[in-house]
Amino acid sequence: MTENPFGQVLAALVTPFQADGEVAWDDVERLIEDVVANGADGIVVSGTTGETSTLTDPEKIRLIDVAKQVAGSRAKIIQGGGSNETAHAIDLYRQAEKAGADGVMIVTPYYNKPTQAGILTHFRMIADATDLPVVLYDIPGRSGIEIKYETLLRAAKHPNIVAVKDAKGDFAEVSRVLNETDLLYFSGDDANVLPALSIGASGLIGVTANIAPAPYRAIIDAVNSGDLHTAQRHHKSLEPLVRATMTHVPGTVSTKYILHGLGRIESPRVRLPLVGPEDAEAARIEDDIASVVGVEGLDLTRFRPDRNAAAGGALPKIHGTTR
Repeated sequence: MTENPFGQVLAALVTPFQADGEVAWDDVERLIEDVVANGADGIVVSGTTGETSTLTDPEKIRLIDVAKQVAGSRAKIIQGGGSNETAHAIDLYRQAEKAGADGVMIVTPYYNKPTQAGILTHFRMIADATDLPVVLYDIPGRSGIEIKYETLLRAAKHPNIVAVKDAKGDFAEVSRVLNETDLLYFSGDDANVLPALSIGASGLIGVTANIAPAPYRAIIDAVNSGDLHTAQRHHKSLEPLVRATMTHVPGTVSTKYILHGLGRIESPRVRLPLVGPEDAEAARIEDDIASVVGVEGLDLTRFRPDRNAAAGGALPKIHGTTR
């Protein structure tokens, strides 16, 4: 079995912005401290949830610096994002390694829709360019193409490729890959964390963990100790919060809306083309939040959503470089 170099409760961190769309660095620090203090032992910065597509490379590298300073030895810091241009991804991950990242997460190249041979070459060339452990990110709903089973088996032979973040949800395939390789699996679907753990996943990379990391820590600890009843209890309590976060608008949008409503970030603003929830969407998020009961470490009596603050999206002063 491969040793896990990433942790088990990994928060796919949002990138807090000011109302004008510039990164709110004080909020970044506070949010990282909050999720680490409440049970996260890994942080993925500038991933999908962190709005990687509209962050600049200098912002992505500064996120590594800030996360390392705040988390110290308490949590591993993983550089997410990447690029669908192999050369750009190599350069970014080399910078991340120099900045002190503990690992990198490589998303399947999106938009250009390469063949499986192209996907494998992309992964191998990036893994060759860094000494850091690599997580492959299988998310066909966003990338437009899945990582096939045969490609995962071939990728697993690379010494630096050690894990998969699975947002495909094919548990039969996950079981087969776990049987035939030493790859670690991380749940990339908040609703399926416990099912994934039950078949051998090593942990989660979760969006809702921005809001409530403590119950995910409790689920992991319960599974590790063989206490299915406790794991189920936390799973059930999280269901309406996961629904609020993941089903009505993109997870980044709803997470920032909820965090702002709880007073944990100064602005819920996202960068265009993302926009804040419209009234009907906000109402559905709020209805789901109203049904959340008994989530460990989450006090919703302070929830004061602000639809006006979340409306629209921001154009930053300097545009991102992800193609």
